[in-house]
Amino acid sequence: MLCELTRLGLRRPDSISRSALACGWPGAGHLFVLVTEPSGCGLLFILNFVSFSSGFCWANSVERKIYIPLNKTAPCVRLLNATHQIGCQSSMSGDTGVIHVVEKEQDLKWVLTDGPHPPYMVLLEGELFTRELMLQLKGSSRISGLAVAISKPSPAQGFSPGLKCPNDGFGVYSNNYGPQYAHCNWTVWNPLGNGLAYEDFNFPIFLLEDANETQVIKQCYQDHNLPQNGSVPEYPLCAMQLFAHMHAVTNTVTCMRRSSLQTAFSLNPEEVCDALSDYNVWSTLKPINTSSKIDPMDEVIIVATRIDSHSFFWNVAPGAESAVASFVTHLAAAEALHKVPDVQKLPRNIMFTFFQGETFDYIGSSRMVYDMQMDKFPIRLDNIHSFLELSQVALRNSSVLWVHTDPVSRRNESIQPQVKTLVEALINSSMGANVTLQEVSQSQPLPPSSFQRFLRAKQIPGVVLADHRTSFQNRYYQSMYDTAENILMKYPEGLSPEETLDYVTDTAKSLAEVATVVARALYQLAGGTGNTSAIQADPRMVSRMLYGFLIKTNNSWFQSIIKQDLKGLLGDELPQHYIAVTTLVNTTQLVQYVLANLTGTVVNFTKEECLNPEKTPNPEKEMYVYTWVQGSRDPNSTSRVPFCVQSTVHLTKAASPAFELKQWGSTEYSTWTESRWKDIRARIFLVASKELEIITLVVGIAILILSLLATYFINAKAHVLFSSPGDGGAVAY
Repeated sequence: MLCELTRLGLRRPDSISRSALACGWPGAGHLFVLVTEPSGCGLLFILNFVSFSSGFCWANSVERKIYIPLNKTAPCVRLLNATHQIGCQSSMSGDTGVIHVVEKEQDLKWVLTDGPHPPYMVLLEGELFTRELMLQLKGSSRISGLAVAISKPSPAQGFSPGLKCPNDGFGVYSNNYGPQYAHCNWTVWNPLGNGLAYEDFNFPIFLLEDANETQVIKQCYQDHNLPQNGSVPEYPLCAMQLFAHMHAVTNTVTCMRRSSLQTAFSLNPEEVCDALSDYNVWSTLKPINTSSKIDPMDEVIIVATRIDSHSFFWNVAPGAESAVASFVTHLAAAEALHKVPDVQKLPRNIMFTFFQGETFDYIGSSRMVYDMQMDKFPIRLDNIHSFLELSQVALRNSSVLWVHTDPVSRRNESIQPQVKTLVEALINSSMGANVTLQEVSQSQPLPPSSFQRFLRAKQIPGVVLADHRTSFQNRYYQSMYDTAENILMKYPEGLSPEETLDYVTDTAKSLAEVATVVARALYQLAGGTGNTSAIQADPRMVSRMLYGFLIKTNNSWFQSIIKQDLKGLLGDELPQHYIAVTTLVNTTQLVQYVLANLTGTVVNFTKEECLNPEKTPNPEKEMYVYTWVQGSRDPNSTSRVPFCVQSTVHLTKAASPAFELKQWGSTEYSTWTESRWKDIRARIFLVASKELEIITLVVGIAILILSLLATYFINAKAHVLFSSPGDGGAVAY
């Protein structure tokens, strides 16, 4: 039987509009007096419906009253390779613990032994985030998670969670090639490396990036958790909950096998991990047809650098010294060379290469070498005349830049004179510049470098330029502290964003000098005979690039050189340079557009012609790449003046060959993968004692039972409780 809602002018519950369920219905949450037949629809349905409407409307408000979300955090996530897993994870429902602030090592005793309310969520000051302390926490069952407050200023003693021997086992030195140099037996390149980022933790660890949120947590701790005069704090206590459950376990072999089984047998596959991958950026001084191979007799000089970095926390990779300073110098050298009038007539070509994923066992360089060997790249290994790599170059002592070479290949009588020519060209190019080049001992091996992957395939004359003779100058290698401050970038106070963008810092001047030396040396090596004194890198352009890649990508210059539909690349937060798993990362795309802007030319194409160059009669269309960029703002209006850029800038895969070959346990190629996850978030709230929680649960169950009994009784006696005195035995419709 139907309920008689029409007697009170009400609609049926199933006709209530969607807007009512979205809290727009004025009656939502109020109990209506509904007249029903003795045998009509039960009151229980109506009560449930009204309760649902009310709960739906107010659930978010209740949650906001209970929890304080932490929005500026970065998690530690799980990474895997062929042999093991590293990183952190929480349980599926997140891990919760009572907050305890650790500001000095003595505070650890409370969470490890004395505290009466385990498990604990430790709020750790940045300077205490060391390997020794973390291993103490790792071995305790009283720890449910960790929140690390970033240290400002950076720890004076340095901090590097990377390995002492980066990319060990994937370079050129092995038992078969320079065994005395393998595993950093000759030189420990990163002596401050504590290997913390390569440990496996079974609890979540988050970085607190916002000082205000850190202060909120500390205030909550002081108000509720701080022991007073040695007494135990009473409930309610301030607690934290961290969600970072990882789907992948064990190693890359296991997770890739599970993902492939899901893909093969499931209609809705849920992969558990993804290979770390992105794209390399490359261009040539003289255009080449990328749809075919260059002539075997053509010679190419490769200039290379890496564009990625890493730290303990996911997507926190500023990489100022480890990556940005070197690839900015590389870009500045490319621009300086392209301005030389006779570069198109040089006997040799020059290839500018920016490798992605080098932090993780040389992903980008190993893939390019593989593609060259498999004839999947327009340039073959045999076309390479020589190799010049820019390593870390921003922290020079007394303006000295060190030239590193490979002692093993130099024993080859055909390689030695070519390497000597390379070194001499660099030293000669530094004359008159504020850069002093010195060659390291010929008995010292190469530092970690992409060049090693090329040497692994073929003996090639080459050098690596670095600001260190032996171990790194960088005290924050692969760290969240490798920021603009680490390379001594300083700006006067009171500058506007536009003034800061164009302000030439001492760091920019120093890197421009290095770029000038590199550009002049490359000109000579490519067969140039003209006067090199006119070849000069632009310090102002170096300043712009440093500002964009280290401080703020959302600046007027970057806005003007990208496509309109890529505006989402630009943000006001500090740029990060961590490799991705499926899509192009911001760094790769920005390097691509900056390189095109610095080395390309503006052509008089319409938008249609620029986006579809194959439709134009231009005979050189296969030699170039055309990009329609949004341009600068018109000074007389708010609109922009777009234009078409013709360049030789290309992208090529930076994905380890191990995944193409399905050799997930490879020791030849990188096998790094990143676990998938569904939810990463953090929040704080007040937690009651266990006793009060049990009492609340029992009382709630009792009320539920009483409500069900009352509902049953009302429904069973509805014909008595809701009948009218004049009602007859039958109802007419």
